[in-house]
Amino acid sequence: MIAARIIGHRGASSLAPENTLAAIRAAAEVGVSWVEIDTRLLGDGTPVVHHDECVDRCTDGTGPLSAFDRVTIRRLDAGGWYSEAFTGERIPLLAEALALVRDLGLGINLELKADGHSSDQRLVHAVLGELRAAAIPSERVLVSSFEPAALNASRVQNRELLIGCLWSRLPPHWRRRAAALGAVSVHCDWRYLTERIATAVKQAGFDLYCYTVNDPKAFLPYRDWGIDGIFTDRPQDFLGGGQAAGLEEQPGGAKG
Repeated sequence: MIAARIIGHRGASSLAPENTLAAIRAAAEVGVSWVEIDTRLLGDGTPVVHHDECVDRCTDGTGPLSAFDRVTIRRLDAGGWYSEAFTGERIPLLAEALALVRDLGLGINLELKADGHSSDQRLVHAVLGELRAAAIPSERVLVSSFEPAALNASRVQNRELLIGCLWSRLPPHWRRRAAALGAVSVHCDWRYLTERIATAVKQAGFDLYCYTVNDPKAFLPYRDWGIDGIFTDRPQDFLGGGQAAGLEEQPGGAKG
């Protein structure tokens, strides 16, 4: 198992505003050993932690992320929309988030929010540079994306990088595509997963991770399918009852 059984989705986004330093800290505080965060580029090429193309949903600002640079992005409040307690939280620079992950001893699944165009190369170059600077142990970094071009660029720039192929539903040629990238894992939407597909992924030698699982009881039927881990907004609900959810850490297995 590459990552952990329970991975905080965008940090612990049920406890703090998603993709913020506060959400990463919240995940660590409830006992998560791995987190997933998203990264995009600002207009000046600075990688930041943010899911959407625009800042409207999760800040007090408006407009595309590409309209901001590393100075102007700091003027946005990325916490007040969630709760007054988080007013003043900022969109983190990727460098800040990686430093926090390293200092907390966490593993990280870094999702490249690429668009399939020439900018993918810029994103990958910037992100891999920040990963080198952060000096997180390579076995604690997993890079994933919906965009094959971004994953291919990642593989070309770093032959040792751990790569996860991200789909909602697995496409017909998923096995060949994942193998061509040298991927170690397959990530998919749990709502579209079947036992037959899960078995095929495991028999092909890939780790299998599912997003975004927030209900332990609903996940119970999946417990015997060989799924390696889940991305969840609510890690606290699984960590307290991981055994009931079939997600307890296995003896000798990675805790992240």
